[in-house]
Amino acid sequence: MGTIVCQHCNHTIGFFEDEKVTTLYGKCDQCDCKHEKKFQKK
Repeated sequence: MGTIVCQHCNHTIGFFEDEKVTTLYGKCDQCDCKHEKKFQKK
């Protein structure tokens, strides 16, 4: 079982089938990643 996690806020985006326990990081749409926008302005 694998998990897809937002790399900015650690929100769980989804799950996928895999032989090993795996964590992949991406960007979520649910929280709009306001954390990322703050970092880009600096």
